[in-house]
Amino acid sequence: MIDVHAHIQSINFPEESLSKMVDLAREAGVTQIVSVSESVFDALDVLNVARTSNGLIWPGLGLHPVQPLSKEDNQPRSVTLKDLEEFEPILQQSISAKEICCIGEIGLDFSLHILAKNTHNPSTLSEDELKNIQRQVFKRQVEMAIDADLTVNVHSRSAGHHALAILYECNAKRVIMHAFDGKVSYAKKAVEAGYYFSVPPSIVRSPEKQNLVAALPLSHLLLESDSPALGPQKNVDNTPANILLAAMEIARIKKVDVEQVVKSETKALLFSLPSKAQKEIKGK
Repeated sequence: MIDVHAHIQSINFPEESLSKMVDLAREAGVTQIVSVSESVFDALDVLNVARTSNGLIWPGLGLHPVQPLSKEDNQPRSVTLKDLEEFEPILQQSISAKEICCIGEIGLDFSLHILAKNTHNPSTLSEDELKNIQRQVFKRQVEMAIDADLTVNVHSRSAGHHALAILYECNAKRVIMHAFDGKVSYAKKAVEAGYYFSVPPSIVRSPEKQNLVAALPLSHLLLESDSPALGPQKNVDNTPANILLAAMEIARIKKVDVEQVVKSETKALLFSLPSKAQKEIKGK
């Protein structure tokens, strides 16, 4: 099994808990973990943790639509063009060095607490202006991914069809929609475009995600943990080992064996990830 979206960083998994997480993941049958960044503050840490993982962790870098106020203050705010200006050189360097398997976590977040009800955003910007800035930041990173033939790992909270519209506009081909919360009809159209949807362990307590899985073909479903978030229990830290629970729930809904879910995911990844990652999957 491959966890296509997690946040394996030293702040989330200090050295001792990281070792335990790795052991549990391997015991559960996890062969690879894609660890994604969110900001300029965690990008280098994502790369460093991956470098010490003996190939278990594949890093991805991206600028999330929700940013912390500062390195010390994790209060959320909407991303700015200045954030992109600071982040883009780091992303470009990692692309040039061929050390990432995807660009992510990138996307849009139109949640009320991020836009309309957030006092940490510049008071001079309207909600529509904040949304348009998010779109610009997202689109620029999608374009960079296309140029580099890299997968995009996409966040689209309360903005599913808006994110998909930008992906269609850019003619993006390698797309993983992470923990999608949009309408099933939008997801079905995205499958027709060749996009994939990753399913977190929280599916066991989410009728919305269960309905999404029921509506989409098994061939376009992937597994993710989003560790340490989106676990099988609310408000309990999640780990990559729990993607086995997501696989089991998908199997239940699709009325197939868990082994078929895992086999289908591996086959899907051969199309959704760049060539270097494909070779490593085939070598397993």
